[in-house]
Amino acid sequence: QRILRLAEMCRRLETEEEKVLPFYPSSLAEGEQRDARRVLEETPAEPLAWAVRDYVGLERFWQRFNKAKLEEQALERERAALSQRNRRLRELLRQYLAGISVSQEVLGEPNPL
Repeated sequence: QRILRLAEMCRRLETEEEKVLPFYPSSLAEGEQRDARRVLEETPAEPLAWAVRDYVGLERFWQRFNKAKLEEQALERERAALSQRNRRLRELLRQYLAGISVSQEVLGEPNPL
C-alpha cells in the first residue's frame, strides 16, 4: 500500500509530456493484447498470481525506471565518445601549436605538419 501511495505521489509530479506520451508501444500483436487483458481480468488461482496482481500499478514506474536507465547508459556512452574526441582535438592542437612555435625542444622533434 505504501509503495502504491508513493507511486501516486510521483504521478502527480510527472510533467505533462510524461503524462500524455506513452513510453513504449506494445510489441504484442492485437490478439496477444486481448489475451493479456483477458488474463488480467480473470481471478487468479495461484498465490503468486495474487501477489503479482497487487503490483500491476507499478508497471508505469518500472517503465520509467527502465527508460531512465537506458538514457543513463546512452549519456555515458556519449560522454565517453566526447571525451575521446576531446583528447584527439587537444593532441591535434598541441601538434599545431608545436608546429607554429619555435623553440629548441621543437627544433629537436620531427615536424608534425
